[in-house]
Amino acid sequence: MKKIVSTTEAPAAVGPYSQAVRIGPMLFTAGQIPLDPQSGQIVSEDVAEQTKRVLDNLTAVLKAEGMDFSNIVKTTVFMTNLGDFQTMNEVYAGYFKDAPPARSTVQVSALPKGAQVEIECIAAASRQGEGGGTVDVWE
Repeated sequence: MKKIVSTTEAPAAVGPYSQAVRIGPMLFTAGQIPLDPQSGQIVSEDVAEQTKRVLDNLTAVLKAEGMDFSNIVKTTVFMTNLGDFQTMNEVYAGYFKDAPPARSTVQVSALPKGAQVEIECIAAASRQGEGGGTVDVWE
């Protein structure tokens, strides 16, 4: 069954879509742009600050379903200027220290509200199994 995920800790959707949708153990997030959740405004013109805000917004959406960055299996990064890739990548690496997910990064001509970075992800829930290890949950 499809479950709509929403949290006030991340920016509200700016259109007819959900922050995330969960189906069984899988969570599919909408792309997050660098909006401050309280003001609804872009946080900065700086790509590093924008990337940090985007990843913090994704953190909040994941947390709403009891997940974190270790649950992410795939991200897609959209940038308006791949010349800023190294800056984005340095911030991104700080959020994925161990076993980073698969990733695609593409340049686009524009993003909503003039953002320079947008990131979406797919995450998979897991639970503690016998012996303390994690096991996949496929309900």
